[in-house]
Amino acid sequence: MSDAIHLSGSAEARTGARLEFSVMGMTCAACSARIQRRLAKAEGVQEASVNLTTEKATVYYDPSAVTPQKLFDLVTDLGYGVVKDKFTFDIAGMTCAACSSKIERKLSRVPGVLSASVNLSTEKATVEAVGVRAEDLIGLIRDLGYGARLAADAADADRERRRQEMRRQVALLAFSAALTLPLFVANMILMPMRIHHPVLMNRWFQFALATIIQVVVGWRFYRGAWLNLRHGSANMDVLVALGTTAAYLYSVALSFFLGGENYYESSATILTLILLGKTLEAIAKGRTSEAIRKLLSLQAKTARVVRDGVERDVPIEDVVVGDVIVVRPGEKIPVDGVVLSGTSAVDESMLTGEPIPVDKGPGDAVTGATLNKNGAITLRATRVGKDTALAQIVRMVEEAQGSKAPIQKLADRISGIFVPAVVGIAAVTLLAWGLIAGDWNAALHAAISVLVIACPCALGLATPTAVMVGTGKGAEAGILFKGGEHLERAHKVDVVVLDKTGTITWGRPELTDVIPLGAGAPGADELLALVAAAESRSEHPLGQAIVAGAKERDIALPEVESFEAIPGAGLEARVAGREVLVGTRRLMAERGIDTARAEAQMAELEAAGKTAMLAAVDGALAGIIAVADTVKPTSAEAIAELHELGLEVVMITGDNRRTAGAIGRQVGVDRVLAEVLPGDKAQHVEQLKEGGRKVVAMVGDGINDAPALATADLGIAIGTGTDVAIETASVTLMNGDLKGIAQALRLSRQTMRTIKENLFWAFIYNVIGIPMAAFGLLNPMIAGGAMAFSSVSVVSNSLLLKRYNPRSRGGIRGDALVKAAAAGVMAFAIWLAFFYTQPFNTVRYDLTIRDLELPVEITVRAGQQVRVSLTNENPDVIHNFIIPEVPHRFLKMVRFDPQLHMHAGGADVEVWVSPGRTAVVEFTPTVPGRYAIGDPGKYGVRGWLVVEE
Repeated sequence: MSDAIHLSGSAEARTGARLEFSVMGMTCAACSARIQRRLAKAEGVQEASVNLTTEKATVYYDPSAVTPQKLFDLVTDLGYGVVKDKFTFDIAGMTCAACSSKIERKLSRVPGVLSASVNLSTEKATVEAVGVRAEDLIGLIRDLGYGARLAADAADADRERRRQEMRRQVALLAFSAALTLPLFVANMILMPMRIHHPVLMNRWFQFALATIIQVVVGWRFYRGAWLNLRHGSANMDVLVALGTTAAYLYSVALSFFLGGENYYESSATILTLILLGKTLEAIAKGRTSEAIRKLLSLQAKTARVVRDGVERDVPIEDVVVGDVIVVRPGEKIPVDGVVLSGTSAVDESMLTGEPIPVDKGPGDAVTGATLNKNGAITLRATRVGKDTALAQIVRMVEEAQGSKAPIQKLADRISGIFVPAVVGIAAVTLLAWGLIAGDWNAALHAAISVLVIACPCALGLATPTAVMVGTGKGAEAGILFKGGEHLERAHKVDVVVLDKTGTITWGRPELTDVIPLGAGAPGADELLALVAAAESRSEHPLGQAIVAGAKERDIALPEVESFEAIPGAGLEARVAGREVLVGTRRLMAERGIDTARAEAQMAELEAAGKTAMLAAVDGALAGIIAVADTVKPTSAEAIAELHELGLEVVMITGDNRRTAGAIGRQVGVDRVLAEVLPGDKAQHVEQLKEGGRKVVAMVGDGINDAPALATADLGIAIGTGTDVAIETASVTLMNGDLKGIAQALRLSRQTMRTIKENLFWAFIYNVIGIPMAAFGLLNPMIAGGAMAFSSVSVVSNSLLLKRYNPRSRGGIRGDALVKAAAAGVMAFAIWLAFFYTQPFNTVRYDLTIRDLELPVEITVRAGQQVRVSLTNENPDVIHNFIIPEVPHRFLKMVRFDPQLHMHAGGADVEVWVSPGRTAVVEFTPTVPGRYAIGDPGKYGVRGWLVVEE
């Protein structure tokens, strides 16, 4: 690429200042939605967006109405933290206290800077700030005339902070798992197997372990719940705190007051699983931002600068505009610049996604972080620091990843009412089971499961994680989306409008024909000299082609005395005392010049795809000048790819109909809009929308395309074009290949498909899980595991986008296998829930004992669960219920007498009941037969259990 590239970092033209800062303590979509609402309602705030995945808030505000500190206070008042960054800069060039004071004052006035201190003796500046970029502060210091760079020990401060947070979370997870394991083994393995362990099954031991977990691990959830409830809102922390606390307190009551199997393992396992899910989620979320880290890693660390005739290696931060830099073969080009001497091939794949190196020579522009392949070159730095193409690409990707796609609004609305609705469902579940079914044990069990299975986290992660990976993947392929809204809109495109010059064609026309007309007309060389002189004042590519053609023919250009451009028609000039008019048929007709004798030759030239212009000298038709703009070799293939996507392709140009039609047929467009004036392009784009029934994308590269790019639903700029076009567009293609359009649209479609899949998974967990929990079909631990897996599955599905190749017409490799695995896990969880609870396969018997006799016959099928409730109404005798040596599985002492120990011996089903108390036991016989109920050796047979085939 021979043209310099300059990108705008703003996604939309917004008034006011922009502030971006990191927020700590968000756990689910309800948190981010709550912070966003509070910020958006603040006076002076024009727009606010909070991204759960990146943990960042972006605010556009009026500095005269609200200060950054006020915005930070709004967030901290809600109970969340604002991350304060501490920067240390090495300052060069300070000579006295006035210098350090001036820098300190300037730094302190930057919005978002909380404190600034400049030390003259150590030549360092220390700044504590929120939402301020280090490169912006460096730029401010350099603008004051001093050198500045980020101190080496501060460069990785943010990464180290995140690493320490992850270490703490992993350590807490290991601690929680270590304490949960004994509880899980005792209650979920040993107890069903009737293996008694005096330590693991000791109620005081279990109480101690569960209490430590509930206090230490549960503290983060209690704190989050309290902060939210204090401000009249609720989030995931509220659900987790309510569910685990209920299970814990009920277990305490069962252990010391009511009697029955406790649920210590449930509360502990739920907290551990949720912590595991959060840890995996944090790791996965970190991977979603790998694209930015990859881009940053491309930056060269040093540059070989020639100063005072001596080559010296200096840190990249010390390079300034105008420095002469030597780049040897195999080295990265450190900054953007222009080649002064030498030739080489440069690998620009990091910028354009194209693997083929580009030849560079004197006068060609080069971009920082690209790789010099095989020749030594010397260049002059034109953009450094935050102004380089790489820095602006990183900034654009960061802003795109921090933005919200419109589809996220659905999840935000649901998240706002999700937690209160779930708490309401849990309350109704508790009362329904307790008052209607009369089973308060099952009531609490079901209510806890409802609270734990409900997960707003997955809803909050569904969109931003996919947007982060999608925009990062686009950047790797040389496709830059300026925001999540543009990424979403791209998948809806119905019509693609292509500007001809510079988009379908190279935009570098060449002079092909000079045809004098008439005996009295100037000859070919004289006609070309007059026309080229007039065009030398024009900036139009066709005019520049004519001038270049005259120079190639060594034709001297006469003096231009006056010049006037006629937009969309041509030009009028006075050259060497003669009146020269160059332009279209319409221009000639307006000036009363007859063009009939030129029509045949004009038609022939235009049929060949050339642009033919009429020239008149001193009011008489003098000849025809023709130029041709070569079609890019990939244009026809790119348009064919757009057709494969089911899109209508329209070419728009100011050329006459014959020329435009010839090029249109050559590349295969569906419609041609010819003879369109630059100012009318936007109007034609508006007409193509058909009143909003069609979504139109406009692709262009020039200044005159900017209004049409802004008018279109999606503006796509060619990266080799002008800065104005790139700044106006929604999407920038970093290379000039039109195939990038189809790649961008395919990437958008795949990203939106991923977002919809994420929302499906997020909803399906709740839609299936909450009713199952409410009807008593879910064990709380299974519910907690499903909740943790829901967030992990959503983030993992987004990470699959990293394997997508937008250049390929296929899908994501391994996508079907991963989704099948996720569906399999869900199906297994549902099967396990039904297998464990057996809701439609349970026989209930309520027995009352008044004396030694218990005449009963229980009839079940093998594999059918039996639930026996035994109430002792004898005031003097302790009774037992025992079935000796019956083969069974899933023995659960739902309720037992806390005054008596639970007997465990062999394969017996056994429970003891004190006077006035009730015991409940569940078990599943596995072998057909007739089994005695009672103790034949002491009290005789009191009944029979008949197990049928």
